[in-house]
Amino acid sequence: MGGMIEATTETIEEFLAHHSALVEDAVRKAAAAEILPRFRRLADHEIDQKSGPHDLVTDADRLAERYLTEVLGALLPGSVVVGEEAVHADPATYDAIQGDAPVWIVDPVDGTRQFVHGDPGFCTLVALAHHGVVLASWTYAAARGQLATAVRGRGAYLDGVRLLAGAPEPGRELRIATSHPDYTTDEQKRALLGLWTDGTAPRACGSAGLEYLAVARGELDATAFSWEAAWDHAAGLLLVEEAGGAHLTLTGEPFRITGGNTLPFTAARDTATAERVRELLRGSAG
Repeated sequence: MGGMIEATTETIEEFLAHHSALVEDAVRKAAAAEILPRFRRLADHEIDQKSGPHDLVTDADRLAERYLTEVLGALLPGSVVVGEEAVHADPATYDAIQGDAPVWIVDPVDGTRQFVHGDPGFCTLVALAHHGVVLASWTYAAARGQLATAVRGRGAYLDGVRLLAGAPEPGRELRIATSHPDYTTDEQKRALLGLWTDGTAPRACGSAGLEYLAVARGELDATAFSWEAAWDHAAGLLLVEEAGGAHLTLTGEPFRITGGNTLPFTAARDTATAERVRELLRGSAG
């Protein structure tokens, strides 16, 4: 890596075995330095729109991503960083997810709208992937003081306590967090309408990272999302997997962070629930 050693899954796993705590420390420090001091203290000049009034970015997003880009890249020589704000500035940087180098996938403030409105329902998302496979993730809800972590094959944890999603209780309505219709195509809207049926209780999603954490904790039964941006999904999907859950696209394949998925897709507490949600989406999509 970077003229030192070749990047392989084995060398990355060795890095994770010895240096995961350094990544956790970086995530906490980014939030402490750049995010929390601005929480409920944002000035108007620190808030901008990207694609529209519902797509916001703040100085906290930009500065936290800059901090994480510098620190994470240095922790794992030869790695690259794909951050939401960097991709907004230069969309070509997103292509690194499909490259040969280990890639850090960063969403500095997932739930920026909540952050701007003083709602604690936001988090920082970091995932480490290689050749399209997410190997580790960190979900830090700074305002709530919660840190969830996952390493592929080693389980998912919230503040050091193992997460096991389990199956939904029989006979209860399925609780599903789903995409807001304003951010979907007409075809995706038709698919998502299938969630509104007997035996389900769908609602609009908040921070995607926190919705995935809720699934991993067994507090939410499933998600149904209609967009592919890897920084929103990579960390949470691994968290759900390692807690015993599953994720499926409309065609029945697991979601790929490299793209090309048939949308919408679902992540759920267990495989049976994922299949049920997928069938609801397929049935309505026609």
